[in-house]
Amino acid sequence: MAIEVKDIMGRVAIAVMKDAPLTEIAEAMKRFAVSAVTVIDADRRPVGVVFEDDLLLTEADTVRPGVPMSEPVRQRQDHQKPADTMAAQLMTSPAITVTPGTCVRDAALLMHATRIKQIPVINVVTGRIMGTLHQRDVLRAVTRPAEELDADIGAVLPSPETFTIEIDQGVVRISGAVEWRSQAVALTEKIRMIEGVVDVRSDVTFDKDDLLTVPPGM
Repeated sequence: MAIEVKDIMGRVAIAVMKDAPLTEIAEAMKRFAVSAVTVIDADRRPVGVVFEDDLLLTEADTVRPGVPMSEPVRQRQDHQKPADTMAAQLMTSPAITVTPGTCVRDAALLMHATRIKQIPVINVVTGRIMGTLHQRDVLRAVTRPAEELDADIGAVLPSPETFTIEIDQGVVRISGAVEWRSQAVALTEKIRMIEGVVDVRSDVTFDKDDLLTVPPGM
């Protein structure tokens, strides 16, 4: 049976309200040792995310380097992030979320695609936040050491030395060449079925297309 988010999620909802000031956001990140905090509305529904980089930009200066002081005041204010800036003004929206029933493999793929290390878990009915899914827990659940994956992948390749394999957090990228398109498709599916593989990105080329379908009447 596939592992679901509910099996590994953290029960602590790492979140702040939309009107939370910078100090509260920074404290939440420090307390839970995270690089992002979910922003929720009055109904505890995720509306965005504030990332650590957002705070770093704020702390750097109220005026960004290279912005001349001779610039009109209104334009200079566009570059400013005062200390009383609230979460709603800093957040990236909308928030990317998963539910307790989401397959962990799908969550891992989502994290890899978005480069997000934690995702709020929401109640599928109410949409309210109920926990947090951390990348470290996802990786422990679905991935295996790259050396093991590489060995298993090599075992299903017709000529391992003619292919190039790259593995990043369970996502496999393969390049090489085969004679038939059907061989390229079958190879991708064989790799996808290997335990610990989150997804397969295939750059395998082929010489002949034996899967070409001709529309009726042609």
